[in-house]
Amino acid sequence: VQLVESGGGLVQPGGSLRLSCAASGFTFSSYVMRWYRQAPGKERELVASITSNGDSTNYRDSVKGRFTISRDNAKNTVYLQMNSLKPEDTAVYYCSTWVFSNYWGQGTQVTVSS
Repeated sequence: VQLVESGGGLVQPGGSLRLSCAASGFTFSSYVMRWYRQAPGKERELVASITSNGDSTNYRDSVKGRFTISRDNAKNTVYLQMNSLKPEDTAVYYCSTWVFSNYWGQGTQVTVSS
């Protein structure tokens, strides 16, 4: 299982970013995918999840209405569209899946600052 995130960067408050996570080594279309984040000095927290066929999503309260998780099973990729970004969204963002064990990507840094 390999998960590779991309799309992070520095953005001003109110801006947008789209994160991508390219997956390989497993049957992507059969598994729930999740985005987590970890800010400095804080525990890793679940941001959003999406079912295997994309028909159901869940978000933590602090990102509802601003973030959208989606997936393209033909491309083995999961996305996180982040709008109206706030400084408190600053963190390393990880995608994750459970395939008999929990797997993580290397993470991508998102910094929201003016």
